[in-house]
Parts: sequence; C-alpha cells; structure tokens
Amino acid sequence: MKPILSMLGLAAGLALSACTTAPGPVEVTRFVAPESVARLGQGAIFVETAAGMDGDSVALAPYKTAVAAELRRVGYTETVRANAGQVAIVSLERYVIGAQGRRSPVSVGVGGSTGSYGSGVGIGLGINLGGGSREQLGTELAVRISDVATGASLWEGRADFQVAENSDLARIPANAQTVASALFREFPGNDGETIEVEVSE
Repeated sequence: MKPILSMLGLAAGLALSACTTAPGPVEVTRFVAPESVARLGQGAIFVETAAGMDGDSVALAPYKTAVAAELRRVGYTETVRANAGQVAIVSLERYVIGAQGRRSPVSVGVGGSTGSYGSGVGIGLGINLGGGSREQLGTELAVRISDVATGASLWEGRADFQVAENSDLARIPANAQTVASALFREFPGNDGETIEVEVSE
C-alpha cells in the first residue's frame, strides 16, 4: 500500500477571501526512477506542453508558469529547449463534481494522454464554470521530467485538488500556484508515494 503522509501549512501566496467550504487537501502521487535521483533538481530544463494540448492556451499558461517557478526553486535553471538537458512536460485537466457526485470534464481544448504515467494521464482544459455553489471544481496537474537525449522518464508527478467552485482557490492563478506548490513539495519525493498536502484560504 502506498504511504499517505499529511503535510500542513501550504500557503497559496495570495490574499484569499474565505469561503463557506474548506478546501480539500491536494493529493499528490509521484514516481522517481531510482537511478535518476542524482540528476534531479539540477541542470538546464525546458517546460513544454504535453502532446495533444493547446500549447498557446491562455488557461494553461499560468500552470506552466507555476511549474517553471517550482522547478527553479528546487534547483533547475530554465532555458530554451535547444539548450536543455531535461524537459518538463505539463498536462492539465479541470473538471466539475456536481451535487450528485458526478464528475464531468470542463474542456475548451482537446484530449489525449501523456507518456507512461500509470495507464496514461487524460488531459482536457477548462477555464470557466457555471452552476451553483454546491459544485466542486477539480484540477489535475501532471508533470513528467524526461531526459532530452534519451527520452527516458526521470520523474513523474500528479496533483489532484478539489475545491468549492466559488472559492478563490478555484481561480487561476491561485489554483495553479496551489497545485504546483503541492506537486513539488519536498521534491523529488519517494518512488510510488501518495501524499496529502493541506491547503488553507
């Protein structure tokens, strides 16, 4: 069974107003290639959009920016792809959980899957929601760090976060910062672990 760790004190970095429903924790799952640990968190890296997604999407851009900021924080130097030894491939899905618990995608883009993370990470992109305050907005951010020369996967992580639709943490860029910060908490983490990172508004 994968270990479940509880982490407290993740700040969104913005002044956020209170809402009636407390946000749930960010559930983070990570896979680390043991032979690659020494290479992680150093060197030049390029952040790119996963195949099948709109790389110029206005909605995706804050998530890529948040991922890039976290990569710099853990020791990488962001650069153009031609100079990068590693590449961070970003995919995103946003979805709604209705009052009856049914999950529905919120998408303005296209779908696809990325690499070898589990059975493949489904992607789709959404920006705005309708409906009442009883709906929950979910965000699933996935990042795969690969070696440019060989294409080998060095590290893979996925962060899933559900929050009330009327919460400020449901909005971009606060949502992007929250999930990216949780994803790279105590990077690179342990292979196969799932942790829960508590957040507050």
